[in-house]
Amino acid sequence: MNVVMLLYPRLTQLDLTGPFEVFTRVKEMQLTLVSSQAGLVTDGGGLRLFAEHGYDDCPPADLLFVPGGPGQLELMQDAATLDFLRRQAAGAQYVTSVCTGSLVLAAAGLLRGYRATSHWLSLPQLALLGAEPVAERVVWDRNRITGAGVTSGIDFALTLVAGLYGQERAERIQLSMEYDPQPPFASGSPRTAGAPVIDAVMAASAAFQARREDVARAVGEAQTGS
Repeated sequence: MNVVMLLYPRLTQLDLTGPFEVFTRVKEMQLTLVSSQAGLVTDGGGLRLFAEHGYDDCPPADLLFVPGGPGQLELMQDAATLDFLRRQAAGAQYVTSVCTGSLVLAAAGLLRGYRATSHWLSLPQLALLGAEPVAERVVWDRNRITGAGVTSGIDFALTLVAGLYGQERAERIQLSMEYDPQPPFASGSPRTAGAPVIDAVMAASAAFQARREDVARAVGEAQTGS
């Protein structure tokens, strides 16, 4: 199975590297990192990642994967990227994402009519692009599989491996990674975080989230001609 994983400037690396770590432990999976052009890509925190393929020479995906990150805004309006995703998705068995990568898929028209998830701050924006937002850690609807924010990428990948190769296989991978989350605080979700923490996070991201919503609304209206 060829897993094509998209790189782009200012992605969130854990959206990518969480699933990448799981998938590297599945011998049936061959991982292909692609960007608009082959070469180094810098994530939102300054980590440099290497894409071995550009859009023009990328092999066809059996499983297409898009991570999220601040650079997702530009990607949602990048015709070359959206065309690439549509071409790859047309022949892929599975079309997947983590975090706001789902907004990129939706901008390409690939989640219209599907249940999907995203980071909790951006989840409602999926509706502007024809998807049905679902506040769950991993959402599997037909051949579309989406994970929520950032750290859910590991859960997403283990869920996918279990669906393709059986639960025992996924459990062995989970144990080999010693993936046994015991977070020091109960603030990892808006369902459990205290109101002051939620308010602070929302305030800090308000301007950027407004830009995200404006872009999602504009792309959605362009898709429907409204």
